[in-house]
Amino acid sequence: MTTTRLPIFPLNTVLFPGLVLPLNIFEQRYRALMRDLLEIPEDAPRRFGVVAIRDGREVAPTSVGMPDPTARAAAGPAAGFGPDPMRAFHTVGCVADATSIRERSGDGGEAGEDGDGDGERDGGSEGGYEVLATGTTRFRLLSVDASGPYLVGEVEELAEDGGEGAGALASGVLRAFRAYQKQLAGARERTLAGSQELPDEPSVVSYLVAAATVLDTPAKQRLLQAPDTATRLAEELRILRRETALIGRLPSVPAADLTRVPTSPN
Repeated sequence: MTTTRLPIFPLNTVLFPGLVLPLNIFEQRYRALMRDLLEIPEDAPRRFGVVAIRDGREVAPTSVGMPDPTARAAAGPAAGFGPDPMRAFHTVGCVADATSIRERSGDGGEAGEDGDGDGERDGGSEGGYEVLATGTTRFRLLSVDASGPYLVGEVEELAEDGGEGAGALASGVLRAFRAYQKQLAGARERTLAGSQELPDEPSVVSYLVAAATVLDTPAKQRLLQAPDTATRLAEELRILRRETALIGRLPSVPAADLTRVPTSPN
């Protein structure tokens, strides 16, 4: 087993290989990470690991009594994640390559990391960063080091195995996905299926559909950590058929941006 060390960026969402992740950085720990990534030459990968926070929020121990609204939020690389950050994160994540890192002027820390929890907002005049990253490969998080300015994980990258029957399953998933989006959009043609050509490579299909289907974080996490492409596609086919039938029986469904804006597989 070959392992490597990778900066860790916890989020309240799941990143899939091939999908684009915009981030708006304001926290001190993640500003430090971006400064270090900017030291890497532009023609080399600027990699960090995205892991989903369990239960969709930062996990920290609670105490008796109401919180003190005047107390300063905890700071540090593991702030908000409890005494053992490993317990706060799902252990299968996705490597992200920061293709664009743009520094903002000082703004007092008013913005927040997209999808992140309620981490500390350290004021001051230093600005943040606007980042565009792309998911590349999956990894398994083995341990977390909180001794530096940001979390660093020991990770094992995971190969993507095709599995048996992935090609046929991908075709079925694409048909089911088109039906799902049409139902979700109220039978309008402003859907992903009608606005762009869908891929046909099974692993790409599996990740695109996983990202574009309206699911909660635990469900998306289960798709990310599927043992192979065929298993992921089979689960997606089951989910899409179930959700399409359910939406058809509902009088209305909440509006979802994914029914209007295509998700880019990059």
